[in-house]
Amino acid sequence: MKGKLCLILGIANKWSLAYAVAQAFSREGADLVLTYLGEPQKQALETLCQDLNVVGLMACDVTKDEDLVQLGEGLAKFGRPLQAVVHSLAFANREDLTKPFVETQREGFLLAQNVSAYSLVAVARATVPLMSEGGSIMTMSYLGATKVVPMYNVMGVAKAALESAVRYLAADLGARNIRVNAISAGPVKTASARAIKDFPMVLSTVADRSPLRRNTEPAEVADTAVFLASSLGRGLTGNVLFVDCGMHIIGL
Repeated sequence: MKGKLCLILGIANKWSLAYAVAQAFSREGADLVLTYLGEPQKQALETLCQDLNVVGLMACDVTKDEDLVQLGEGLAKFGRPLQAVVHSLAFANREDLTKPFVETQREGFLLAQNVSAYSLVAVARATVPLMSEGGSIMTMSYLGATKVVPMYNVMGVAKAALESAVRYLAADLGARNIRVNAISAGPVKTASARAIKDFPMVLSTVADRSPLRRNTEPAEVADTAVFLASSLGRGLTGNVLFVDCGMHIIGL
C-alpha cells in the first residue's frame, strides 16, 4: 500500500477497530487522512496517531451534508487520487441497547440508521469523485446484522441496512473499478461495545463456542482491511467477510 492515500473515519480511541486499521495501513506504507468530531477529539487523535503516517486531519460529522462537502474539498487539495476509504462508524442510543427491541422509538431508530448505515452512502458520494484510479471502500459490520444477538437490537437492524448498502454501492461503483465490501468482525472490547448490555457474556460465549475457541483480535480485522484495500483484494466486491474466529457458522 506504499504511497496510497487512504481515508479512515471512526477512530475514537486506542481500542477502536479503526485505530487498528490505521496502524496496519501505516505499517504497509499508506498515507493516512483521519477524521474527527470536535477539537477535543482532534487533540486526542494527534496524540494517539503521532507515530503513524498521517498526512491530514479533517473535521467531519457524517450527519451534516456540509461537512461531507468540505471533506471532499479537503481531500481534493492533496492533488492525488484517493485509493481507499474505511468507514468505521456506528451509533445508537444506549437505552435502545438495554431494553426490548419492540420499545425502540422512532427517533432512536432513525438515529441509528443515519449514523450507522446511511453515512456509508453519504461518505461514498463525497469521496467517489476523488477515486479516479478506482479503489476500495470498506465498512465494519457484525453478526447481529443477520442473526438475533441479545440486546444488539436497533444496531442489528442498522447493520443489516449497512450490509445491503454495501451490495448496492458495489453494483453502482464497479464500473469505476471501485470495490465496496464489509468486514463482519467478531466482538471486540471497544468503547462502543461496552454500551451493549451483558457484553462480557458475549465475549465468553464466543471464546467457548467459536471454532478457534477465542475472541477476535483487532489486528486480525486490520490485516483483512489491508487485504481489501490492496491489490490482493482486487477481485472482491459486494462481500461481507467474517473475521470472527468462525462464530458465524455455529448454530445452537
